[in-house]
Amino acid sequence: MTAVLGPIVAERGDEPAIIDDRGTTSWVELDSRVTRLVHALRARGLVVGDTVVTMLGNQSEFIEASLACAHAGWLLVPVNWHLVAREVAYVIDDASAAAVITDERWLPVVLDALALAEASSLRARLVIDAPILPDGFESYEDALAGSHDGEIDDAQRGGPMFYTSGTTGFPKGVRSTLSTVGGPPEMLTLIAHSMAPMIGVTPGGREVQLVCGPIYHSAQWVFGAGALCCGATVVMQHRFDAAEVLALIDRHQVTSMHLVPTQMVRMLELPAEVRENFSGASLTRIVHGAAPCPPSVKRRMIDWLGPVVAEYYGGTEGGFLSMIESEDWLTRPGSVGRPLEIMEIAIFDEEGASLPTNQPGQIWFRSLMGSKFEYHNAPEKTAAAHRGEGYATLGDVGFFDDDGYLYLSDRKIDMIVSGGVNIYPAEIEGVLVEHSDIIDAAVFGVPNTEMGESVHAALTLRSGVEWSSEFESQLMVFCRERLAGFKVPRSFETHEELPRSAAGKLTKRDLRDPWWVDVDRSI
Repeated sequence: MTAVLGPIVAERGDEPAIIDDRGTTSWVELDSRVTRLVHALRARGLVVGDTVVTMLGNQSEFIEASLACAHAGWLLVPVNWHLVAREVAYVIDDASAAAVITDERWLPVVLDALALAEASSLRARLVIDAPILPDGFESYEDALAGSHDGEIDDAQRGGPMFYTSGTTGFPKGVRSTLSTVGGPPEMLTLIAHSMAPMIGVTPGGREVQLVCGPIYHSAQWVFGAGALCCGATVVMQHRFDAAEVLALIDRHQVTSMHLVPTQMVRMLELPAEVRENFSGASLTRIVHGAAPCPPSVKRRMIDWLGPVVAEYYGGTEGGFLSMIESEDWLTRPGSVGRPLEIMEIAIFDEEGASLPTNQPGQIWFRSLMGSKFEYHNAPEKTAAAHRGEGYATLGDVGFFDDDGYLYLSDRKIDMIVSGGVNIYPAEIEGVLVEHSDIIDAAVFGVPNTEMGESVHAALTLRSGVEWSSEFESQLMVFCRERLAGFKVPRSFETHEELPRSAAGKLTKRDLRDPWWVDVDRSI
């Protein structure tokens, strides 16, 4: 049995470990399949320190790949399945992928990506449920069937490296404490147990965790794989459907789940009869984060489901930084809580001086446990996110009140958060100005009731070009061929000239601020 699952298998055996859209996997089955995947990939030449790139949905095989990497000393790189081929190709090469695992749903994108990538380190290509196997690919199930579930010799800890969008160009991999290679795999269990109170499970308990957001995101991975390593059954919904979420909660007696504000809005907008038929009695904790939540939305969730709604502030780089429970939030609406006991958070001005309470400045944090992060193959970006004395930043601006509660007031960098997904404008602007009729572009977020923000572009067109519905349609096609769908602008405006400083830098605030007048949040 595997080091991480063994103790749970001994106690839980044939009980459900994972329930996804395709069926149920027991703890015994999961342990066997993880072991078989380790041996299968080792047989294909993977060694400690190699990288496994996955383009998978919310399905049991994703967790199998995660746990295989955790026992073989490999880095797991989950790829956002909304990305287009050139973006996937970049990740494959930047991560030096030794293996690629995908599902037939994304096989065409992966094939196009491999045609663009060098893929010089690639030694294994596995696909799930493909009726016809392309050249160079093997069936995932056949690879497991041809392997064995004997003991994993020389088991070593591996972990995930998540790619997060950069402020310029392609995304960069974040190597954090979770990404450490080497040492006993049981370290993953210890890390999961340390996060158990935040994610709503008890080590050794029998909770049921629902994952209804894309598990390729770091937060969803923690709430999925982390909960499972604590012994929780994990229920996975591939594509979010609010009505089905309520049905899944009652059907499987879900106890905890992670949401982003967009999902909360969709649940609140369900027809009255659907919500009235929902019990939800099993729920003990709903945790939300990843995007700013309008106070009115959160208050309605608490009124509906009770004081089980908690909020965290954090990111892929630093993990959980602060958290606030319902009771505290109701007396301090808008706060993201106090720093966790293992975290120190400080507010500094542009010169690096510490700021007093109630005065906004850039938020910096450091782990009291010594945890650190770096950006893969990007030392300059790593340096820019750090300062002396071990502090690092996510680029946000905020302040502490007199009681030590943290509030976010703005964003240092002009990142857009739409439906819990981080979107950085620079890449989109770079694509827009490739269009022969566009000479300048500024991309920023504008308010969106459901998604929090939506992507908006201000453009300057080439002389003689007029904006029209036909031009907009053509531009949308142009963008969709070059960008993942969630990065494509949803709305546009045109200007004879975009505002720029004397140094030539876009002053986006002049464009952005009018959109946020009379809105009760600034991000």
